[in-house]
Amino acid sequence: MCGNNMSAPLPAIVPAARKATAAVIFLHGLGDTGHGWAEALAGIRSSHIKYICPHAPIMPVTLNMNMAMPSWFDIIGLSPDSQEDEHGIKQAAENVKALIDQEVKNGIPSARIILGGFSQGGALSLYTALTTQQKLAGVVGLSCWLPLRTSFPQCHGDFDPLVPLMFGSLTVEKLKTLVNPANVTFKTYEGMMHSSCQQEMMDVKQFIDKLLPPVD
Repeated sequence: MCGNNMSAPLPAIVPAARKATAAVIFLHGLGDTGHGWAEALAGIRSSHIKYICPHAPIMPVTLNMNMAMPSWFDIIGLSPDSQEDEHGIKQAAENVKALIDQEVKNGIPSARIILGGFSQGGALSLYTALTTQQKLAGVVGLSCWLPLRTSFPQCHGDFDPLVPLMFGSLTVEKLKTLVNPANVTFKTYEGMMHSSCQQEMMDVKQFIDKLLPPVD
């Protein structure tokens, strides 16, 4: 089995049109690559923001009869009480934190970085944001869930109110116990299946532009 590391190809990047003073790191869903999301983000880009869409490593996925495909961690089942790949999720989160560190080294403060993702990538974004020491600008979770949710305490007194997001109602209720409930946004889109839509992408743009305004 392939190790869960970022030995995948280099991320798809939409560079800032001028000096990058903020960044969005966006993680794709199971079986996908970063290219499609880089294209989607290019359509809503702001000139001072760099968009980074990494590719998950290839690994066998239990849910899909052990077929090898791009996956941030193993998925064993889809029900809320399914066993979870705790080691794989934690390792993947460390890899994402390393990506954040790299952008900080490049001169972008973590408070000017938004983490986001779709489906499995959104799940990893939420988990990473809630376990990192880095103070992020926010998180965008599209059509996703919170992994290892029982590992989070119900109360989190001094947790920075750092995660405004959009996604599934159970996840929202859990998040409201972990961060300032006023900072959690949940949006639904009529008729949208497990995909994205123009209105959602415009809401994502509005969210990103609000949290990462130009500094010059």
